[in-house]
Amino acid sequence: MVNNRATGMWLNESSTGDFILLGIFSHSPPDLALFSVVMVVFSVALCGNVLLLALIGTDSRLHTPMYFFLSQLSLMDLMLVCTIVPKMATSFLSGRKTISFVGCGMQVGLFVSLVGSEGLLLGLMAYDRYVAISHPLHYSTRMSQSVCLQIAGSSWAFGTLDGLIQMVVVMTFPYCGSRVVDHFFCEVPALLKLACVDTSLFETLLFACCVFMLLLPFSIIVASYVRILGSVLHMHSAQAGKRALATCSSHMTAVSLFYGAAMFIYLRPRRYRIPSHDKVVSIFYTVLTPMLNPLIYSLRNRDVMGALRKGLDCCRSSSQY
Repeated sequence: MVNNRATGMWLNESSTGDFILLGIFSHSPPDLALFSVVMVVFSVALCGNVLLLALIGTDSRLHTPMYFFLSQLSLMDLMLVCTIVPKMATSFLSGRKTISFVGCGMQVGLFVSLVGSEGLLLGLMAYDRYVAISHPLHYSTRMSQSVCLQIAGSSWAFGTLDGLIQMVVVMTFPYCGSRVVDHFFCEVPALLKLACVDTSLFETLLFACCVFMLLLPFSIIVASYVRILGSVLHMHSAQAGKRALATCSSHMTAVSLFYGAAMFIYLRPRRYRIPSHDKVVSIFYTVLTPMLNPLIYSLRNRDVMGALRKGLDCCRSSSQY
């Protein structure tokens, strides 16, 4: 009885103890330089997304469906970098690489939810561009406020559901061996390697889920842009066609960055996965893409730049008085 109780206590303790995140950087001079670059990128991502949210919220000219979706994308990017980078930086600077069981579970849930929501939103944003270019006269009715809220809400809902399911399943596995996670944050594939039970069935289901969550919105994007290209080719004015494609270029750039990295990480067979490669690509879409998104959508957008100049002029005027 005593032995059984002791064994049960050990299993319970081993399943809920702290994890150790190996991280991605050492304290060598090259890695210190790379860490500094990542922190600069993080700061730009933080400021860029906060600024974009503020501009969209305060300028009435940006109260349109496209900018509403862009504000949701910025919010997702902002939450994503704040979920991953502060813990990574704290662990690197302090040397304390541990993360609590609850903290690891929360990081899994938030990360999966935000990545899933962003992928779905990017797919549905392509539909918005299709309606704007192919059916401009019906745009206001097809993309009404209720439709926009449904699109954004469904993206958040499906992403959150996916995150909750994965978090609950992964954190109920027993971890009775090594607690060293070969990553800079708690990612599901890295954690599954440490489970002391057979996770092959869950990994198969996880792969199928990733295929669905990535390929479904990607197919919407492809179908939307095929229809957009068809509409552009039938336009009588070459200048109008160029303007139509220009409005899509920012979205296509964001899609390429996000889906390229996500497909590389999650759609490869397990035997081809190398932890060092996964870490580098994860930096790309957890830090670099959230920084680039506000730059892509603002520097190449006259409406956003106009709102920024208006805001700066107001600040100058108020400071003079």
